[in-house]
Amino acid sequence: MSDISRVLISAEELDRITTRVAAEIDRDYKDVEGRIVLVCVLKGSIVFMGDLMKKLTVPVEIECVRISSYGSGTTSGGRINLLLDVDRADIGECNLIVVEDIIDSGLTLTFLVKHLIDKGAKSVRTVTLLDKPSRRKVDFKTDYVGKEIPDEFVIGYGLDYDERYRELPYVGILDPSVYS
Repeated sequence: MSDISRVLISAEELDRITTRVAAEIDRDYKDVEGRIVLVCVLKGSIVFMGDLMKKLTVPVEIECVRISSYGSGTTSGGRINLLLDVDRADIGECNLIVVEDIIDSGLTLTFLVKHLIDKGAKSVRTVTLLDKPSRRKVDFKTDYVGKEIPDEFVIGYGLDYDERYRELPYVGILDPSVYS
């Protein structure tokens, strides 16, 4: 595909990453009391969460949230809007694992974790497929990281640019000519 500068993470490596992360979550949650709930941050995390939950051996439930923090283009708008929230009467019995596709500034997950704790969740941890620590604007560290990546605009495996490229089976670097 001419819009892709190069493949950053192959489908095979994505499979290895999800297998490793699932094993880490299984290890940490095998004896946890209460419900274990994966919270998918829509839309970008849906592919990662689908593959991740198929590899887990601990029983999990799923919920989805939708947060808007990006405007059009490649940079965060800086303002966070919660468009779809977790709505459970039993949230106090739930060990939530927020599943994110990519963390850069850390603002979205900082907001979401605080929000879920304030709602009364039993516990809240985070997992991300990709981490860009060089772009961090707040002191946020995720509990489970698939892979740390350089500051490049990435697409594929659920990640998009203006709703395109999510279907790619790999993570690629989008050619700057597409968004410049």
